[in-house]
Order: sequence, then C-alpha cells, then structure tokens
Amino acid sequence: MNRESFQDEEVAEVLNKYFISIKVDREERPDIDKVYMTFSEAMTGSGGWPLNILATPEGKPFFVGTYFPKRTRSRMTGIIDLLNKINRLWKNDKDKVLEESEYILEEVKKRYLVNETGNIKETVNNDAKEGLIRIFDEKNGGFGSYPKFPMPQYLWFLLEHSRKNNDREALKITEITLEKMYKGGIFDHIGYGFYRYSVDEKWLIPHFEKMLYDNALLGIVYTRAYEITGKSLYKQVAEKIYAFVIRDMSSIEGGFYSALDAESEGEEGKFYIFGYDEVLNVLGEEIGELYSKYYDITEEGNFEGYNNPNLILHDLNEISESDRSNLDKANKILFEYRNKRIKPHRDEKILTSWNGLMIASLAYAAQIFNNEGYYKIARKSADFIIANSMDKEGHLLSTYINGEGYNVGFLEDYSFFIYGLLELFEATNDNKYLDLGIRLTEDMIKLFEDTKDGGLFFYSNISEQLIMRPKDVYDGAIPSGNSLAIMSLFKLYDLTKEEKYKKIANKIFYAFGDDINNNPLSHLYSVIAIE
Repeated sequence: MNRESFQDEEVAEVLNKYFISIKVDREERPDIDKVYMTFSEAMTGSGGWPLNILATPEGKPFFVGTYFPKRTRSRMTGIIDLLNKINRLWKNDKDKVLEESEYILEEVKKRYLVNETGNIKETVNNDAKEGLIRIFDEKNGGFGSYPKFPMPQYLWFLLEHSRKNNDREALKITEITLEKMYKGGIFDHIGYGFYRYSVDEKWLIPHFEKMLYDNALLGIVYTRAYEITGKSLYKQVAEKIYAFVIRDMSSIEGGFYSALDAESEGEEGKFYIFGYDEVLNVLGEEIGELYSKYYDITEEGNFEGYNNPNLILHDLNEISESDRSNLDKANKILFEYRNKRIKPHRDEKILTSWNGLMIASLAYAAQIFNNEGYYKIARKSADFIIANSMDKEGHLLSTYINGEGYNVGFLEDYSFFIYGLLELFEATNDNKYLDLGIRLTEDMIKLFEDTKDGGLFFYSNISEQLIMRPKDVYDGAIPSGNSLAIMSLFKLYDLTKEEKYKKIANKIFYAFGDDINNNPLSHLYSVIAIE
C-alpha cells in the first residue's frame, strides 16, 4: 500500500486536498497503534497492518480499514473513491459524523477498557498446558496450522512447567518444536537467526523479516532448554542466534537495531534464496551435491523456483561427523557469497524495550554458557541506553536514532529494560544495574499505575494523552508491559527480599486475574511468572 498509494501522486493529491495525513511508525509510537488497533477490533472484528483510520480533528475515529487498493476492484473499495466519498460525507453531514465518532469512542471505552479482576486460580498452569496440548501439531511441531509463529512464550512456559512438575509430556512437545523450528526454513542456516514466521505449517518458507525481539526471546528459550536438558543442540542454536544479532543487529556504540526487512531489490527473500545450479557453481559439484541433498536444494526449488535451505527431511543425529564438517564449510562459503548481494534494509531504530529483551537474553546466556563476551555486549548495550535513552530527570525514552533519543518511554520500555537490568545484575554482580533497576521500578509504579482499578497503563502520566488510556496484559509476538512488569517485580523480590515488590506484582495479577484465568494462552508471560 505504501508503494501503490502513499507514494502515488494521484492519491497524494486527494489526501492533501481534503485531509491532514499522519503516518505512524507503530514501533516508535506503540501507544497510538494500541489505541487505534482497539478501535479496529471493535469496529470490524479484526485488526492488522496497514491500519488506516479516518478521524475527527480531535482524533476520534469514525472509519477504520486495513488494506485498500488505489482503484476500486471487484468488491474492494479503492482508496481514491473512499477518500472522495468521506469528503462528501464530511461536507454534507458533518454533525452526524461527529455524533457517530463520539458514540464509537464511548462504546469502545465501556467494552475494551474493562479488565476482569480476580485471584489467579491454582489450576491456571495446568489449564495452560492442556490448552497447548490441544493445539500442538504432532507432525510438524509448533502450535496451530499456518501461518505459524515461533511463540517463544508457549515454549518457555512448557519448559518451566516441565521443570517444576517433572512433566515429561510438556518437555517432549517443547523439544519436538525446538528441533523442528531449527531444522526448518524459518531459521537462516547460512547467516543464522530466526525469521519472523512461517507461511506454511512445516516451518519451510518464512516471511523473511528478522526481528530483534524474536531472536532475543528465542535465545532465552533455547538457552533455558539447554540448561534443563543439557542437550548440546540447544546451546548451538542459541549461540547461532547471538552470533547473528552481534554481527548484524549491533551498532558500534552498543545499542541493538530493530529489524531486517524481508525484501531486497523489491523482492521478498531475494537475499536469502538460491538456484540449484548456483549452489553447485559456488560450492563445486561434490560438496554442492552433498549440500543439496541435506538442505533441500532442487532444480524445481521450494520457493518460487528457488531454494530456501532447510534440514526438514533429515534426522540431525544421523548426519556423520565428516558430512557435518563439510556442510559447515559449505555454509561459510555460501555466507561469503550471499554477503556480496544487495542486502535487505536494516531498521536502525534502537528501541529501549527491545534492547531490554536482548540485554536480558545475553546476560542470561552469559551465565549459563559462562561466556564473558556475552556479559560485555549486554553491559555495553545497557550502558548505551542509560547514556542515550534517558532524559535529564532520569525518565526512560523509547527510541534512539541518528544521534537522538526521543519519545517518553512506554510501559514496555520500563518493564523490559528493568528485566534486562536485573538479569545483567545477576550475570555481573554489579550493583549499578540493580540500583538502577530499583529506581526505574519505583518510577514505573508512579508513572503507570492505575490507583483506582489496578494494573499499569500502556503509556505514562507524563506522555502525550490520547483519546483513551488503555492497559495491556495480552501477550502476542511481544510480551505485554504488565506481564514483564510482573516478572521483573518477582525477580526484584527474589533479589532484595523486599515484600513491597511481591505485593505490587500480586496487585497487578489481581487487576487482570480472571482475564488470565479465562484465557491463559493469551497471557503466558504472566503464567511463566507464576511458575
């Protein structure tokens, strides 16, 4: 839609004639995204991106949609026709539009700003486990059909549940999934790191975007799996994740960048895929044929006539040491060859929240693998955020790019970064990180707490005030701010034995208690905190 419409002169003419156009980067302003996505779900029954909102000058929405083509085709209204129609409506019946927007706002507030309070049931852990077993894909690993997301919280929960309860079933489905994901094309076998999700149920063809938060959370999961089982595969996968992040996602100063695009030269996955003859030419016939046998490289291809390397058809335990050595060499050669291509765009925003997750991930892995390099990199990132993404009053900022930190921090910035600081303290025993974690926790409560109904608001009382002030405890691809706040508060209680942190965590639990009880799979980071 960006290419079709927002960069198109005809569309721009209509937009600029009748509207004030505001384009929002949802990673820089997750508060705006959260508020208006709530309207999308309320008004249409679903959400998604691109999200297009038509609103009054006060920001109250009266029309919501996702994708619109430039021109009307079949049953899809074109953006130009829509904009002209809305303009006529605004001119001829403005009072009705304003009345409707007010009604929509009040209804959404009534229905969507209310959380179900209650004490957490003792059965919530078992309910979560049973829910995951019901949607587990026994053939391919993972949960549900397609598109298939890694869902780190599902795997992390199952690992904790298996450890605490000696539950072999929970561990088994976790291990199946961890191995199948790694063998699949959702993992980049040449340059390492996980892509965002798989478009099929087999983990074969990914959406080729790589996100910092996915790799941070999956790093924790694979490291935890190694810690619990002692199996070297999980350590190897974790180390490959961190190798990718350190090489491709780290700024010289120490912060971690946000993402690598899926496209290069306007084509999805072009940087990552190979032709059959191309592989043979680069590796030579003997090694090329061996590589093709193991990594599913064929003349017909597995992705639009090309090949996305994967190990889906092979048992990792049956690859001989000699073949394994040759395959490792082949991947290094292909990496050097691939690196000469035009690379996908790198989003060089340094987000405090996502950096918090990566700091936590590396600091935890540093302890489990006794890796001093991970300590240093996690510390460097934390020091970068402290130096560049805090204002003069000591409040966190959410975004840093091109030498400037800006946007007042959101709940996820505080709770994720606090979690990272506490993991870093455990890894380094440097009181500087514990002290700052404590101070930021005190600030988080002052800035975000709902003193009336409990829980923490999405944005603070010193942020720009939008038309609604939501709270979020739902865990999607990224943990909710409330979930990580609970985890951080319990960790702080463990470290300091200060009862007040436990009490605050339990108050947040109570504020969302029946939401969690009734749908534990949507709140698994909170349930992990219980485990």
